[in-house]
Amino acid sequence: MRIILEFLSESKVILPIHYNELIHGFLYSHLDKALASFLHEEGYKFEKRKYPFFTFSRIQGKARIKENFIEFSSPLKIVISSPLEKILRSLAKHLLRAKEIKIGKNPLYLNSITVGFKPNIKEEIKIRMLSPVTVYSTLKTEEGKKKTYFYNPKEEEFSFQIKNNLIKKYRALKGEEPSEREFEIVPLTFKKENEKIVKFKGFIIKGWMGKYLIKGAKDLLLLAYDSGIGAKNSLGFGCFEII
Repeated sequence: MRIILEFLSESKVILPIHYNELIHGFLYSHLDKALASFLHEEGYKFEKRKYPFFTFSRIQGKARIKENFIEFSSPLKIVISSPLEKILRSLAKHLLRAKEIKIGKNPLYLNSITVGFKPNIKEEIKIRMLSPVTVYSTLKTEEGKKKTYFYNPKEEEFSFQIKNNLIKKYRALKGEEPSEREFEIVPLTFKKENEKIVKFKGFIIKGWMGKYLIKGAKDLLLLAYDSGIGAKNSLGFGCFEII
């Protein structure tokens, strides 16, 4: 399930180029405190991983890049997606009751909340990324230092890692193994400009926009739609729409 938030502003909305951290903080600040604390500190666990189980799109709207910031024109839209209805209900409730809404230093007015219900998921669907999908492994150099390697959509490990990530999410959310485990993702277009570099709390995260074909078990595809694909979904990665 997902909701689409539309905001209006009386002036230009000025945000840093790497604004994921601001949106992430904004969303947590508009959840019930107990729920926000649980998602941030504990989440739904499987092995050593914890999953908050929500993702969000990049800001949708007319934008112009100026030096080290982005200038958005009203209206602005953000898609928030989650397999947990309570997260979306809490967010909607707080935003509707909020006396003041700000992203960064920008005062905004909530114009609408649109509910996007689950689509008819088939075993093969074409998708367009609404926020970059990131896939990585943490490796050790010869000196024993940790190094993060980000995969690109042409590498075999890209699809393999996304599949494993989805299966782990399924276990964390459902508490059981998926009945079917088939999953594959194939880029329909591969352009260097689809690579996006995002800075989040001082860390660099590489991800990919673009169009893809995903196919496999319906339960996994539905979970992918609701929770996002790849890693770091709650930081604004892996949200997509069905073409």
